[in-house]
Amino acid sequence: MKLLVTGGAGFIGSAVVRLAVRQGFEVVNLDALTYAACLDNVADVAGDPAYAFEHADIRDRAALDRILARHRPDAVMHLAAESHVDRSIDGPGAFIDTNVTGTYTLLQAVRQYWEAAGRPEGFRFHHVSTDEVYGSLGPSGFFTEETPYAPNSPYSASKAASDHLVRAWHETYGLPVVMTNCSNNYGPYHFPEKLVPVVILRALAGAPIPVYGTGENVRDWLYVEDHADALLTVLRRGTLGRSYNIGGENEARNIDLVRRICAILDDLRPASAPHDRLITFVADRPGHDLRYAIDPGRIRTELGWRPSVTLDEGLRRTVRWYLDNPAWWQALQNRAGVGQRLGISGSAA
Repeated sequence: MKLLVTGGAGFIGSAVVRLAVRQGFEVVNLDALTYAACLDNVADVAGDPAYAFEHADIRDRAALDRILARHRPDAVMHLAAESHVDRSIDGPGAFIDTNVTGTYTLLQAVRQYWEAAGRPEGFRFHHVSTDEVYGSLGPSGFFTEETPYAPNSPYSASKAASDHLVRAWHETYGLPVVMTNCSNNYGPYHFPEKLVPVVILRALAGAPIPVYGTGENVRDWLYVEDHADALLTVLRRGTLGRSYNIGGENEARNIDLVRRICAILDDLRPASAPHDRLITFVADRPGHDLRYAIDPGRIRTELGWRPSVTLDEGLRRTVRWYLDNPAWWQALQNRAGVGQRLGISGSAA
């Protein structure tokens, strides 16, 4: 099977690319190489004859048509997106442009390609989304595939809109789609603006580790390589028109997650004092959802998939990866926004 992955130089996309090549797929990686993308993420497979790279933007219809015609993929997995909530607060326009208009442009290009090819039965369009489209949970309960959408940030609203577009293209035009919504990912190659890499790198630098509010916000944490495996499972065996929630079954309060990372660093890279002394509580971000938690019953029951990596094991792997790969993250330190507090009050952009 030849798979076209959009956003394949990003964090989750590159994990999919690496795993797909190992599993015998031919892979075309389409990426615009915006600030959070890095071709070093796919260096392990870049020389493989089953891998090809296309530098293009999903908003560029002519480029999409050219790439689809050149490579003739059997499936498209759509991961390209603006994804950082704090950045969406400061500049929501980019999120609407990429996540909504870009998804629309891609859907139209893929629909034309699929129809011109005679609507091949085995074709799939896999749209990858987030649990943030469901809004915020209280102290109990779980998101299911039937949970009503209630996005609370410009990022989650833009992803909710893209989810609805994909569903509509399936119902209206018959485009064969599968959809997934995942919990918070973490692991190697995570761009250093998200919580886990921020904690690791701030601790290594002996700098204050910022925790929003009182750290009571709860997330379900999914190791990125588990997520990649789940995505390829849904691509191959998911029911058309069906949505699957992918969770790590690893809930933790932010403050507890930060302390666990600090404890791992105390073990692997001890400092003169425990790393958790660096924890600093800062003003919360606007619209900060209290809790996300996924019920992964559908993917477990229908497709036999469940996560294989516990949170403690995954965090230790992740910390060790950052310790062993300083050249990767040091090269990203000067990119826009890295190391800065974003999303405090927003702007009119």
